[in-house]
Amino acid sequence: MDSEFIALASFVIITTFTPGPNNISSASMGILFGYKNTLRYLSGIVTGFFLVMLLCGWISATLRQLFPAFEAVLRIVGALYILWLAYHTFRASYSFNEDEQVMIGFSNGFFLQLLNPKVIVYGLTLYSTFLGEVVANPFYLALSAVAFAGVAFWATSTWTLFGAAIRTYLDRPRVKQALNAGLSLLLVYTAVELSGVLEILL
Repeated sequence: MDSEFIALASFVIITTFTPGPNNISSASMGILFGYKNTLRYLSGIVTGFFLVMLLCGWISATLRQLFPAFEAVLRIVGALYILWLAYHTFRASYSFNEDEQVMIGFSNGFFLQLLNPKVIVYGLTLYSTFLGEVVANPFYLALSAVAFAGVAFWATSTWTLFGAAIRTYLDRPRVKQALNAGLSLLLVYTAVELSGVLEILL
């Protein structure tokens, strides 16, 4: 299997499934209100996520056209962001705030994406580095945005359905440390692959 595809898949799955505003809020509402009552919120997240992916793809395409040499810089910046994400993944506590009564409407999930730096940087990293060629074709850009939004729905649904179980399971320090270490190492691999350092050294 192509190493670049493995790096892309690792980045997408780990970034989408690790703690962030979407997953933590979805898990909290799953605990408080149940999956069915949280679906409107999840629908808003997915719709907003899709829109942000399209915008990130368009911005990345514009940057690549105006500054072709900027791709190398974006790869380094993306790699540094993934290393930063690996560090925070290693330190993740997976904590929930059950006392916080959150709104569960469509608009709340939608607007969260427009103000969610994790999603915005994630989209820019994807389209400016891994999928630089995709952004030139509107059809493939839209198709990829649908796919990433689908993964986001999968992730938030998982956190919603198993919020209480995940919290209980990850209260065990050794399990949490092992999971965090494994996910962090995968992200480090992704960052190294993305940066092109291995190609230079080998």
